[in-house]
Amino acid sequence: MIGLSALLSEQNLHLKVAGQRLELLPQRALYWPGRETLFIADPHFGKAAAFRAGGIPVPGGTTGENLARLDAALATTGATRLVCLGDLLHTRAGRVDQTLAEVAAWRAGYPDLEWFLVRGNHDRHAGDPPASWRIVCIDEPFADAPFVWRHLPEPDPDGYTLAGHRHPAVCVGSGPLAETVSCFYFGEKVGILPAFGEFTGNALIHPEPGDRVFVLAGAEVIAI
Repeated sequence: MIGLSALLSEQNLHLKVAGQRLELLPQRALYWPGRETLFIADPHFGKAAAFRAGGIPVPGGTTGENLARLDAALATTGATRLVCLGDLLHTRAGRVDQTLAEVAAWRAGYPDLEWFLVRGNHDRHAGDPPASWRIVCIDEPFADAPFVWRHLPEPDPDGYTLAGHRHPAVCVGSGPLAETVSCFYFGEKVGILPAFGEFTGNALIHPEPGDRVFVLAGAEVIAI
């Protein structure tokens, strides 16, 4: 893959894309040190609440768990910008008071953090987040050279696309030991982050020759 190389370092994996050093975090996040920017995609806040509102019994606590992982990623990197590459909120039915208040309280703990949302397909149905979250909401594509922020993983003439939407995963192992594992995927022109929310489901990807895949394995990110 031209212009793309990887180096394992401690628990994270460092990757060079479009001439920039990126760091893949086990917290399902991507860090760009050159701009002190942390990227996540597809947290789908409120999805469990929406399911419960529809009469489907699912466990609570997912919002708190996701925010705790976000705390860990911010603490590890010292990022000053946070970019969500779409689908911050799952649906209007998930905008319950508890979820909104929990994220608002978390946000209050980061008064100096810039937070951006690239609106995804779920955001268009759920609506923009509350003003108290202090998020700058933008439509795709958004150029931040040499990258382009998108929700849909499509090539862009203005730079290398960083996106979400697909919730990428690969099948590792075989037979009864086979397991579907969330992953980071980097092709020639598009990089796709794993879904940040754990209660989201995954979609198997089928890499082409030369594509790079990095799976989440507990506290590590592993190149395969």
